[in-house]
Amino acid sequence: MSFRRRLTIVAAAAVAIAIVLASILVYLLTSNQLHSQVDSQLRERAHGANRLLHLLESVPNGTAVVDAALGVPGAKAPHIAGSGAGGKAAQPSSLTARQLRRLATGRTNFFGRFAPGPDQVRGYQQVYAGGKVLLRSNSHFLLPVDGATRKLALHGGPSHFTDARVRGLHLRVLSEPFGSGRVLQLAQPLTEVDSLLRRLRLILVLLDVGGIALAALLGRIVAGAAVKPLRALSRTTEHVALTRDLSQRIEQPGSDEVGQLAANFNAMLDALGRSMDALDASVHAQRQLVADASHELRTPITSVRTNIEILQAQGTQMSSSDQQQMFAEVVQQIEELTMLMNDLIELARGDEPRAASEEVRLDLLVEDVLERTRRHSPSTPIERDLAPTMIACVPGRLERAVANLLDNAVKHSPPGAAVRVELHGGELTVRDHGGGIAEQDLPHVFDRFYRGAEARGRPGSGLGLAIVRQVADQLGGSITAEPAPGGGTIMRLTLPTADALPEQERAPAPSDAVRSTV
Repeated sequence: MSFRRRLTIVAAAAVAIAIVLASILVYLLTSNQLHSQVDSQLRERAHGANRLLHLLESVPNGTAVVDAALGVPGAKAPHIAGSGAGGKAAQPSSLTARQLRRLATGRTNFFGRFAPGPDQVRGYQQVYAGGKVLLRSNSHFLLPVDGATRKLALHGGPSHFTDARVRGLHLRVLSEPFGSGRVLQLAQPLTEVDSLLRRLRLILVLLDVGGIALAALLGRIVAGAAVKPLRALSRTTEHVALTRDLSQRIEQPGSDEVGQLAANFNAMLDALGRSMDALDASVHAQRQLVADASHELRTPITSVRTNIEILQAQGTQMSSSDQQQMFAEVVQQIEELTMLMNDLIELARGDEPRAASEEVRLDLLVEDVLERTRRHSPSTPIERDLAPTMIACVPGRLERAVANLLDNAVKHSPPGAAVRVELHGGELTVRDHGGGIAEQDLPHVFDRFYRGAEARGRPGSGLGLAIVRQVADQLGGSITAEPAPGGGTIMRLTLPTADALPEQERAPAPSDAVRSTV
């Protein structure tokens, strides 16, 4: 099932539930209101009957009049005094003597005295007492007497309502205490109420069906608008998957969740594009490294092979001095090959894992490199000024980079010219007093296998400074070369992650002084 269809179903279901609940509430409120009106009418008529009962009981011989009017077995109509024609009585009542006589003799229907109003249904009435019905308004229609009504006649209590069905007629029945031991039952048909409620149910059902259908239609329209950005996202992902074109972007529809999704997807494409560019650059660099290494290895390997072939073919015919010279050249070429292979391995190692990093004293590491350089190049004076510094790194790689800087400076310095090494504020500077670097060579001195015109006659692979730049990049730093005042070159290795230590922790100077000449 598609997301649009699920969204349409959810929206339609939510609206359908709201419509159905509203319809049920309307139906219940209407039904309660209609039944409340019927109950009010029944209570009003019960009140009129009790008022008539009180009037009858207030006249002389009132109890006998009531018993006779209600048809109590054995009750006789009492004599009621009053004028004949005028029918006026002396008792304090709204009933005339003539009316009383007609009620007592049964010639006037007792229930006719409290007939309903013009806007009310007449209904049915009866009086229950002593286990039987004493009087009813319709001799052919008997209202049901339940246990609650019998209990009300025996013990009294509040009035109550019940629903009943008599001869297929739905009635609302009020049972009201009516004097001592009697219950007045008033019933009103609910035919009109039931008919109105049936029509209301039909209307509400039709409204529910129409509302649900409209909700489904509107939900589909709204869902279509909601999933439009998602469709664009889907089309873009399909395009990227098929064509690997990372230049596609999704228009951000807004700042809502869908808009944020589009923005995040565009950011992912940007990151993926940068990763692909970096991967392409890495692959290109690897291919270039392989091509450059092949070119650099071809010459010494060819030279070694040629010398070995000469020794193999003419070794017995050559003098001892020539053989020793040939062997020395082979050994030197093998050493150059070894150096080149080591440099290639160092470049190929790439990024070191974080687990290999550790906190080291950079000034002590540089001091160790200086001592080795002094031993290997005793003719080159080395001056140093090293501030205590801590850095997190792979010690072996950083030591190799510092050693390459020192070897480069010593290699390009004339005999007896000092090399100056300083470490302050996370910056290591190495200054030599050689002939300097040509201006056209400065942008390329840190490239792999690049050797300036003045350095091509010296031994080396052209990878030393490339290794320095690789280590600087891995530590988030940089390496630069610039002409030094008075001649020579200054190499600056900047390491932002290095932290200076208090001056009292400075590395101890060698025995011959802080600024030493070996």
